[in-house]
Amino acid sequence: MTRKLGWRRRGADHGRVDESNSRQPPNWRSSNYLVIDLETTGLDTCNDHIVSYGAVPIREGRIATSEATYSLVRSERESSEAALRTHCLRRQDLAAAPSVGECVDRLDELLRGHILVAHGAWIEHSFLRRAFKCSQRLFTYDVIDTAKLASLVLDVSVGPNQSIGLEYATSRMGLPVHTPHHALGTR
Repeated sequence: MTRKLGWRRRGADHGRVDESNSRQPPNWRSSNYLVIDLETTGLDTCNDHIVSYGAVPIREGRIATSEATYSLVRSERESSEAALRTHCLRRQDLAAAPSVGECVDRLDELLRGHILVAHGAWIEHSFLRRAFKCSQRLFTYDVIDTAKLASLVLDVSVGPNQSIGLEYATSRMGLPVHTPHHALGTR
């Protein structure tokens, strides 16, 4: 059942995912979450880099918008043409931004005591895991994937390595879409 809910508990064995039925997701009202969105130079999780992140905490079922965090991230890699068209973050826009190491420090601090929530979480997880590793840290946070949850709620079948789009899911649920492809959605 845990896999169907999009709940993934990070194991102590260096990031292996426990998708067994032995553990249920936590009670959402008593848990702390950190919703994270990343913008990257592309979608190659081995070679592309993070160029911005947005993070919003949820505590006791309430979104703490006053604690929302956004940062650009300095990258030595140019954005792909497709990524640049999507997020419009050029190398010169990132020149004075904090390094990935500084951003990892901040994200690690924000994530402590929280469960990571992301849409299509495998992407955020892959980029964050690599960024943490480059900063000599293990990424051991639990993850909830809202794309998996949306496909269940909307009864949409998706194939392997596919997920339901955030804009599609929100419009189908009658929710507003705020500035897609900006890590904090506040452009």
